[in-house]
Amino acid sequence: MALAIPPNHRPPPPPHHHLPITFNTSNGDSLSPSHHSRLLHLLNQCTSMSQLKQIHAHTLRTTSTTNPHTLFLHSRILHFSSLTDIRYAFRVFNQIESPNSFTWNTLIRGCARSSGLENQALLLYCKIACAYLFALSEGKQAHAHVVKLGFGSDVYIGNSLIHLYASCGCLDYAQKVFEKMCVRRVVSWNVMIDSLVGAGEFESSVKVFGQMQRLFEPDGYTMQCVINAWAGLGALDLGMWAHAYVLRKCDNAVATNVLVNSSLVDMYCKCGSLDMALQVFEGMNKRDVITWNYMILGFAMHGKAEAALKCFDRIVNMESCRPNSITFLGVLSACSHRGMVNEGRKFFDVMVKEYKIEPRLEHYGCLVDLVARAVFIDEALNLVTTTPMKPDAVIWRSLLDACSKQQHASIELSEEVAGQILESGEEDVSRGVYVLLSRVYASASASRWNDVGSIWKFMTEEGIAKELGCSLIDIDGIMHEFFAGDTSHPCSRELYQFLDAMKERLK
Repeated sequence: MALAIPPNHRPPPPPHHHLPITFNTSNGDSLSPSHHSRLLHLLNQCTSMSQLKQIHAHTLRTTSTTNPHTLFLHSRILHFSSLTDIRYAFRVFNQIESPNSFTWNTLIRGCARSSGLENQALLLYCKIACAYLFALSEGKQAHAHVVKLGFGSDVYIGNSLIHLYASCGCLDYAQKVFEKMCVRRVVSWNVMIDSLVGAGEFESSVKVFGQMQRLFEPDGYTMQCVINAWAGLGALDLGMWAHAYVLRKCDNAVATNVLVNSSLVDMYCKCGSLDMALQVFEGMNKRDVITWNYMILGFAMHGKAEAALKCFDRIVNMESCRPNSITFLGVLSACSHRGMVNEGRKFFDVMVKEYKIEPRLEHYGCLVDLVARAVFIDEALNLVTTTPMKPDAVIWRSLLDACSKQQHASIELSEEVAGQILESGEEDVSRGVYVLLSRVYASASASRWNDVGSIWKFMTEEGIAKELGCSLIDIDGIMHEFFAGDTSHPCSRELYQFLDAMKERLK
């Protein structure tokens, strides 16, 4: 069947032109603009749904989902399929990683043109508007209309509602929608798992994955979400199990998927296994900028600044990848961890002047932390006060931390910085302010021990405790958390006695 393409695109050729498409993959890199141009040319010559599906399948196999040219290709495929086969258009839409307003509007227009789907077009419009605006009240109203109009059992509507409630931070509502769905497809499970991971509910996401396995084979997106969950938990054993699962049970399309392998790189880095991360990274046939960013951030996290900078040099010399703001965040973080002040300043300038990337608050935070760690207090203060956006508590804390490490630091400046942190109201960051300020008083030229005592007295009276060191350990797939001096375990007395005995034997 020929595509019903409107006159302003190109007229449909006669039916006898509907032949299988031959893809020439012999010249050109699949990540290069020329490859996307060839696919776009084939798309413009397309005469039937069968040819369109071939082009779509080839696009999924040979292009990176993070490439902006790929999004344009998907939007054209969506446009043409919405003119003839709205159900297939939904499939195309669900495979787009980050739909933009154009792709949403294309799908809505397709529903509006399709007999019997006019109400669904309206409901889709309501959902995307509510999800983008985080409009919970309006979203609930749209949900009520869904039920009233009899679309409550529609799987696409259910998936959209889960996304809506999760976007608004109402995970309970999202889970209720998921549990009440009469039919759940792979996408439904993926949306629920992804929502749980996004909310930091890593253990819950793993449980949902276990339920899904009994019904469906996980696809690439499922494995990406689950790997991200185990990265969040820092569970190396489970992450390695996921890696083995991908290699043994998933098809080649999933095992070689760029996003899945990028998630593996990130997981191994976060779980402390840098060698495995590098092994996965170097074994990838295709890498996108996200993959490079994970590797650079991993090196930075583990204090391997030189390796991070070598990684950056490699990406700079590639035509298919271009460093983005996250890349430079990783490079600046690497410089900060190793105290490479001059290099950090240079990369910040390169980011702004050569790559025309507008610095975000995180970039300024890294630069402030870098110069503050080197105890260049005046330069750090100048950066904080001249930043185009309002500094957050983390940036002020970096400055106060530098003051606490400087011998005879300015009391007036330290008190002003402490005040800025406390005014932010960010409890997690401001908790340690009093401890840092007490160090400044203790190291003053004329030690102000009375002020140190006053701070500790105030902390005691207000119930402000110094943040305790915390450790996590994975035993048989269960995460255990314990703190310094922890006595919450019912056998804590016996545990401490055993530790004391070990100390004696080690002497």
